[in-house]
Amino acid sequence: MILTICLSPCIDVNIEVDSLSVGMAHRVISKRIFFTGKAINVAIGLARLQADAFATGFMYSDNGNCFEQELHREGVPYKFVWSEGRVRENYKFIDNRSMLTEVNDVSPEIGKIKQKELTELVSALSENSEAVVISGSLAKGMSPDYYAEILKKVPDRVKKVVDSEGERLYSALTCGVDLVKPNLEELERTLKKELKTQSDMVKGCRTLLDKGAKRVLLSLGKQGALLVDEKSQYYSKSVNVAMNSTVGAGDGMVAAATLALVSGGDSAEILRCGVAAGTAAVTSPISISFGKEKYSEILSSLTVKEF
Repeated sequence: MILTICLSPCIDVNIEVDSLSVGMAHRVISKRIFFTGKAINVAIGLARLQADAFATGFMYSDNGNCFEQELHREGVPYKFVWSEGRVRENYKFIDNRSMLTEVNDVSPEIGKIKQKELTELVSALSENSEAVVISGSLAKGMSPDYYAEILKKVPDRVKKVVDSEGERLYSALTCGVDLVKPNLEELERTLKKELKTQSDMVKGCRTLLDKGAKRVLLSLGKQGALLVDEKSQYYSKSVNVAMNSTVGAGDGMVAAATLALVSGGDSAEILRCGVAAGTAAVTSPISISFGKEKYSEILSSLTVKEF
C-alpha cells in the first residue's frame, strides 16, 4: 500500500473567460470543478496505475463529502481527520491568451488536538505501507515542522516521498527522505537563488541531497525533468503533446515515480515513469489526473540520458 497524506485539501474552480481585466464584467466560457489537493491527486494517479493507494489527511465537515464521492469513484480507500469548516476554494481564470490568473484560498485553522490525531493515524496506517507521500501546503497557523512530526511516525523501512518547498521541505529532510520532487521555481524559492543552467540545477539538487534526500526529481515542465542521486544525474526530455491543462501534472509525476520507487526501479526508471505521467496529465482537459493508456503510450517513447 502507498499512503498519501493531504494536509490541505482544496476545491479547484477552473474558469475559462473571454478576457480578464480588473474592474470589468466577464463572460464565462466554461467552468470545471475539481476536488483535489496534491496528495489526493497522487492517490488518484496511483489508482489509475492499478496501484494500492490509500488517502488520509485533514478534511472539513461542510463540503468534505464531495471528496469522499470523488475518491469512491476512483476506487481509492480513505480515512480522514475531520474538522469544522469548509475546504478552501482556489479559483483559476484562463483568458483567451491562455494566461492563467489564480486566486488561492487558505485552509481553516487546524488545532493541536486534530494535528496529533492525524500523526497517530499516520503511525497506524504506515505500519502496513510500502511508502508514504506527503505533499502540499499546510492549514492556517500550522508550523512547517509538522512535516517532520508526521514523518517521525513512519517506520524506517517505509519509503518516504515529499513534494513541497521551503521550510516544509527542510523540515521533512531532517527525517531522511527517499525522493523529493520540487519543480524549478520551487527549488529556486527554497534555495533563494536563480538556477539558470543545467549545472546550476544539479548543484541545487545536490544541496537537498546534502540535507537528507536520497533522490531529487526536478520537474522542468514541458522540458522534462532531472533526477539526481548520490552517484549519478539523469535527464529525460518530455515528448510533444497537445497541452490542455498543467494542473495536477506534478502530482501525476509523483504518483508514477513513487510506484517505480517501491517496485524497485533504479533512478533512470523512476525518472522515466515520472516524466511519462506528468506529460500524460497535461493532455486531459476534463480530469486532474491521467489515463493509464496515455501514460503507457508516452512511457514507451521516452529515453533517459546520464550526464
